[in-house]
Parts: sequence; C-alpha cells; structure tokens
Amino acid sequence: MLERDSALVENAIKEYYFNHFDLVRIPPKPAQREFGYQKINGGMTRHISIKDVKELHLLLMRETPSDVYCSNAYYSFPSMPMSEKDWQGADLIFDIDAKDLALPCRKDHAVSRCGSCGTVFPGSRPLCTSCGSPKHETVSVTCRDCIGESKKEVKKLVGLLVEDLGIREEEVEVYFSGNEGFHVRVTNRDYEQLESQERADLVDYIMFNGAIPETFGMKRQSSSRSELPEMGEAGWRGRVATTLFGSKSRAPKASRQVLAEGYSAFQEKLEGMRQTLGARVDPKVTMDIHRIFRLEGTINSKSGLAKTRCADLDGFDPFSEACLLGDEKVEVVASSPAVIRLKNKKYGPYENERISVPKYAAVYMICKGLASTV
Repeated sequence: MLERDSALVENAIKEYYFNHFDLVRIPPKPAQREFGYQKINGGMTRHISIKDVKELHLLLMRETPSDVYCSNAYYSFPSMPMSEKDWQGADLIFDIDAKDLALPCRKDHAVSRCGSCGTVFPGSRPLCTSCGSPKHETVSVTCRDCIGESKKEVKKLVGLLVEDLGIREEEVEVYFSGNEGFHVRVTNRDYEQLESQERADLVDYIMFNGAIPETFGMKRQSSSRSELPEMGEAGWRGRVATTLFGSKSRAPKASRQVLAEGYSAFQEKLEGMRQTLGARVDPKVTMDIHRIFRLEGTINSKSGLAKTRCADLDGFDPFSEACLLGDEKVEVVASSPAVIRLKNKKYGPYENERISVPKYAAVYMICKGLASTV
C-alpha cells in the first residue's frame, strides 16, 4: 500500500479505537492466551501476553495495528515460543467465508488489479487488459447474496452443533469476520481438549464428508435387502431420510425406488447431499489448535469493517452495523468496475475518477486496492 494511503487508513483506525474501544472484547482467560497484531505493510508480531483490557488499550493506541488477533488456545506461558507455551486446551472455532462457497454472484463483483501497471479490470482473467501481464490479484467486493449464503451455512453449522453434538445455543457465538464471512466460536468445555485430528474428524462430520451407502443401510451386493433410514431418526440418518423421502406418506414408494436404482446411484445422491446439507466450513481453521483469531470489535484491514458479534443473525447487516469508521469527506482517485454498497449508499462503478466520499468508503476501496488518496 502506498505511504499516503497507509497514513489515511492508520489514522482512520486510530480514530476508531479512540472512539469505539468499548466494542473491543477480550475472550475469557486473557492471561492464558497469545495475542498478535499486524501493521499496514508490515509482518505479523506474535507471542504477546496481555493480562487485561487496559494493556490491550495501550497496545492499540501505541501501535495502531491494522489487524489484532487472539489465540483460541490457552497456554501456561503464552508469550514463550510455541514449543514452550505448554498448551492447555483451545476453544472450538469455525470459519465460513463466501469465497469458498463457489457462488454464482462472484463473477459479477470480482475485480482484478494488475501488479505491473496497476490497471483495475472486471472479472478474473489470465492477463491484464492493458499491459498483458499475468501478474495480478483478484479481489471481491462482497455483495448481499454473499452474506446471505454465508448466513445459511452458519445456520446449518449451529444446527449441527446443537442438535447432534449437545452444545447449548448460548455456548455458540457468531461473529461477522469483518470481510466476507463469519466466525463461530464454541465455549463448551467438553470440546476444549480435542486434538487437531479429533477436530478434523469433527469437521468431516459437520461437512458430511466421506458418507458411504453402508452407513445408511445400503448393501453393495444385495441392495434389495437393504434397510434405509427412517424419517425421524436422529442425526444424519434422519436428515438423509427426510431428503430422500420428503414425507412419511411418500417414504415406502421412494424407498423402493432408491433400492431399485442401486448402490452407485445412492452414492451419487449422498454426494449431492454433502453439497446441500453439510455446513461448508474451512477445515484448516478448526484443525489449527494454535491459531490466533481476529479479536472481536477490531478492524479487518481487508475492508476497514469491524469484526462484529451477531446477536440477531437474520437481521444483521454488515454493510451498516460493521461499518464504523468516520464519515468526513475524503478525496480519492477510484477505479472500481464493481458497485460498492455501504450504509445504504452506492459507490461506483468508477473508472479512474477523482471523487469525494466518506472516510469509511475511501478506506474500504483503498483496502481493496480500488482507490488511492489524492
């Protein structure tokens, strides 16, 4: 990021922490957690120990970090190197990101920025439209469909956690990540001691990975003697039965049809169910028992939006509720083929245009690489 752009973003973030520090929340047992942060155009600083809110406030005002993180793990010595921290357990966490959902809307708001000449052009193409360079990055201006589909995945995940794993709803915390998706944190003590492989197995269950017909009563050699699950059964057997049959009255006929189609056809049906019934989470995030996770209430430097707790997921609007930077006017030169919507206002499309916009919109575009200060 250019120096003049980073100065604007840093000032906006510092102003945010000065005015909204009450929105920054430290999770339980902070003295046992590792903290970390990044600065614009800088690397990651990790292995920091913070005992309370006062120490965190001092760090934010002194360093003005672009991103602030806190471990999901608990350690005896959080400021020591990883091999000496003495891991004591970790919260169970999940990450759902719109970029991983293969949504059809992505092509309408994907934007590429050439690393050689700086040209911004719509879509994701192999070569720059101006200089022909293959060096470019693709960024996405998140839309309401992205957020809506991500919310559906969150609801599937929460349903599985509560219905199948015995986790109470009040032990499941949902956050907007500050960019393109949601974070989910489970505070149930029964899951704190799970190792990485056990968490990987849990993710496979949640995503409905590796489902085979035998699990649901289908026999490979003699499918006619198979016993398919019944509607009303707990867990995945009940969900598969509901998807196959639709209703109890249709179950006998639908069951005979499934058996007649055979083993391979049933395997294909299960694969289709994985795409629609399984919760699509990022497995690597959940498996990593040493991960440092973005801290609630802090700014995400990929967008200038804040990581925000979602008390009402259905009614939550990240483009308003997480858009908390200042609104004084700033002049920038913008190149954004995609339309940007923030606080119920539309910005763009722009083609190398000098414009005056609120600071929150200017920071959003700068963070996406779609604008630069004048």
